[in-house]
Amino acid sequence: MTPKPLLLIDVDGPLNPYAAQPQRRPDGYTTHRMRPTGWTEAESRKPLRVWLNPDHGADLLELADTYELVWATTWKDEANDWIAPHLGLPRLPYIDWPQMHGRAPRGTFWKTQYILEYAGEREFAWIDDDITAMDREYVDQRHPARALLLRIDEQVGLTRSDFDTLADWAA
Repeated sequence: MTPKPLLLIDVDGPLNPYAAQPQRRPDGYTTHRMRPTGWTEAESRKPLRVWLNPDHGADLLELADTYELVWATTWKDEANDWIAPHLGLPRLPYIDWPQMHGRAPRGTFWKTQYILEYAGEREFAWIDDDITAMDREYVDQRHPARALLLRIDEQVGLTRSDFDTLADWAA
């Protein structure tokens, strides 16, 4: 039996439209204050503001019928503690980046090389706000299976159209 394709999920940008107007929460989103490990008092006295749309949890769970959901975020396992409960998601596997924000091959995003390592020979869809044409070219040249790299606008977050694209691609 062929395994389901992976759905590799970034948090900041797709689920948390952090670049939206600072004082105007997008419609359908709720505000959460969080202190993940990477957010220290030295950076800010205030906790990190995260906007999440609770409907995204149900939309992702619906995709879980055709995908294996995996966190592909710098939040790593902390996405299970800070993000998943607000979206009604179970604990998900995550990519444990060997190095974050390091050098990347041929002008690609630093995550891209590790996404390919994690996916192995499996089909995957990846949602992230930092995907570029260079990443698509790199994956097309090196990945032996189908791959969908879906760039999400960090000012908007995931939309109904994005979920439809993911569902159609998996079908």
